[in-house]
Amino acid sequence: MTVVARRLASVPARLASETWLRVIYLVAPTNTAAQDELRRVTGIASSLITREAMKDSPIVVTGDGPRIRLYCVYGEEAIEGEGVNEAALPDSPAESDTWSLSLPCPADDLSWVQANLKQHSSRVTARDLAEASPPETEKMADLEASVNMDSFLRP
Repeated sequence: MTVVARRLASVPARLASETWLRVIYLVAPTNTAAQDELRRVTGIASSLITREAMKDSPIVVTGDGPRIRLYCVYGEEAIEGEGVNEAALPDSPAESDTWSLSLPCPADDLSWVQANLKQHSSRVTARDLAEASPPETEKMADLEASVNMDSFLRP
């Protein structure tokens, strides 16, 4: 499984709602239906960004392409751009009909965040930020690693 990560400058370099808009345009640069669905959860996502939920636990986006991990950079690092990478993604996960997005959420807010997300989106969910990213751990456990020695040793 291929994983692509980005680190977005957030508070105080930009407002939490502006950070979420950056997420929207990374995930769905051309799919207006996906953009509309992501905009419907702006308030919820912005509150999680403000709580710094995405500092160490990523927003995880899946679709037909690689798994996307989006982290937020806060404080002085965000202002200076240290470690920030906001480059466009190689593929838009929202171009498929199977895309989904998982937001990390502090445990004390999880129940209300999940309930509110269900009212606005069928594709955006929340998980406890202390838990592993969604399904990746299960999928990775099912994979067997192997090396094609002919290709590896080829000059």
